[in-house]
Amino acid sequence: MSASVNHLEERIRDEADPLLEIMPAAITLAMMLRHRKMAAWLRVEFEGYSEGESLPPYRCEIPGHIMAKYPQYGWIPAPVDEQQNLDFGCVDLSEGVKVAERVCMNCKKGTGNQITLSPERLALLRSQINQTGDLAITISRVSYCKMLRIIRSAVYLWSLELIELGLAGDHNSFKETDKVKAAHLDDPAVFWRRAMEEEADLPIPDVRSSGFFERMFGRTG
Repeated sequence: MSASVNHLEERIRDEADPLLEIMPAAITLAMMLRHRKMAAWLRVEFEGYSEGESLPPYRCEIPGHIMAKYPQYGWIPAPVDEQQNLDFGCVDLSEGVKVAERVCMNCKKGTGNQITLSPERLALLRSQINQTGDLAITISRVSYCKMLRIIRSAVYLWSLELIELGLAGDHNSFKETDKVKAAHLDDPAVFWRRAMEEEADLPIPDVRSSGFFERMFGRTG
């Protein structure tokens, strides 16, 4: 098992390299450096958060659009007022990178992903707008991209700090002195908080859209 901080940093800046394929390499690197907090954060971001588990702020209260399904029109914006949209139109995104990035890649630009309301919230909203049909929230592709950019940016900032410490190059293992030197970087919250503020100015690519054949048959090569 080997790891290269430089290679990780390069992959993060490469638009053709999906985050879902980068994350396992980042987890391996964190484990080799004995960065247990970073490895744990990377794993839960990759796999997804459990129900009831505390979410970081970049995953909370993501605004969406409440949609209603009508037999004659299909899905169209629901007849809700501004307050109802505030009360019911925001969701917390708990799915992992390996799900969220595929959702984002498979969404055409300008579209989004539809999320079902919980039975309790569905019943309450139906009673308020006198709607008996299906209701759902559409989260835009842009919102998914924003969340994924923050995660990707956090890993990027972590890799830069490691390079700055002189841990560049290919490693099968790290010396004990290197692990001690890098111990203060085992704090994912520092990096995702920085990422929330700095991601717009970092060389981090947006999630690309899959082409028709890739959506049908998956990536090749």
